[in-house]
Amino acid sequence: MTDGSTAIPEVHALLRVLAAGRDVLELGSAFGIGAAAMAETARRVVTIERDPERAAAARERVRDIPNVEVLEGDWRELAHGSYGLVFADAGAYNWERVVELTEVGGFIVKDDLTPGRSILGDSVREFLLGDARLVATEFLTTPSMAAIVAVRVAT
Repeated sequence: MTDGSTAIPEVHALLRVLAAGRDVLELGSAFGIGAAAMAETARRVVTIERDPERAAAARERVRDIPNVEVLEGDWRELAHGSYGLVFADAGAYNWERVVELTEVGGFIVKDDLTPGRSILGDSVREFLLGDARLVATEFLTTPSMAAIVAVRVAT
């Protein structure tokens, strides 16, 4: 387990912009660094972490931030409602469920991607870049990392 030092400032800057005034769901809290960044502009942040040690670290990091709620467990069981931003930072995804949790006009962000990979054969890229309910783009966050930002345009 790391201390969260792999968090990318460029991604946090993007998340602050997309979170502004929105209810946010983070799938995979890690150590709460992303949740704290999004809380600076978000109306509310719900962050879910499966690993008990990481969840405890996230709770500690955001304990004085009133608009952040840290839940411990499997996001597929704990996530409910509709969000203006879903930051998919966990390890396993049910993309249909992620879309269901994203309101029309809301964003889905997936980072930590290796740039330059083909869309075909990559389940994350195939879904986010190919689903008719989403308009999405992939871009570099650093020279060696990429992210996809999608907006939900249809139900």
